[in-house]
Amino acid sequence: GLQANLHRALACFSEETWESSSKQSEFKAILFSLCYFHSVVVERKKFGPQGWNRNYPFNLGDLTTCIAVLNNYLEDRAKIPWDDLRYVFGQIMYGGHITDDWDRNLCMTYLEHYIKADVLEGMDLCPGFPSPPALSYKGYLEYVDREAPPESPILYGLHPNAEINFRTIQGDHMFRTINELQPRQQAGAAGMLSDQEVIRGTLDEILNNLPEAHNLVEIAERLEDDRGPFQNVFFQECERMNILL
Repeated sequence: GLQANLHRALACFSEETWESSSKQSEFKAILFSLCYFHSVVVERKKFGPQGWNRNYPFNLGDLTTCIAVLNNYLEDRAKIPWDDLRYVFGQIMYGGHITDDWDRNLCMTYLEHYIKADVLEGMDLCPGFPSPPALSYKGYLEYVDREAPPESPILYGLHPNAEINFRTIQGDHMFRTINELQPRQQAGAAGMLSDQEVIRGTLDEILNNLPEAHNLVEIAERLEDDRGPFQNVFFQECERMNILL
């Protein structure tokens, strides 16, 4: 869920990282907002085509790189370059994975909401979850545990009904897995086969289908008059195949 992804994102950074910028309030606010953005784009994948048109390998490396870029931009410029930050994060870092135009528009729409001046004033990242003030690293972890809203598609900008399809697929997968773990009944048999009997039957079937081992003596005699490099390789492969058999 979102809360677990937030914790995973925050765990990428140490106390030293949080205190590394000379512009503490701006750096921490944008950093936390980026962690929230990362959690959203990663968790949105569970909704399938309703989340993203394609499955993208967003990872924590994208987030850590964005934070390094953020720190450099804040240290080098007197004013926060919001447009530059959104472009680098959405078109290069995370956008480097995206191949669908609509997905790229979605990514940039998220960033236009999360990466802007209002985040410094405690705006809502999602309904009921405002951006926290400047805290210590431990304080942010406690804030997530205390204030994170209940899991809902609304947190990702989706309609509440988006969860119906996700839960249906999840339930189908669970029951299919449970069914596959059940003992199989042998056709025409009165009882159920145990796991050991199923495995033994499969092994016997594989053994019965194995070909006979190569007769190396006969092959050597047939190759004796014309033994070149290719024939040597062929003979060696026959020896190895016999070992496998």
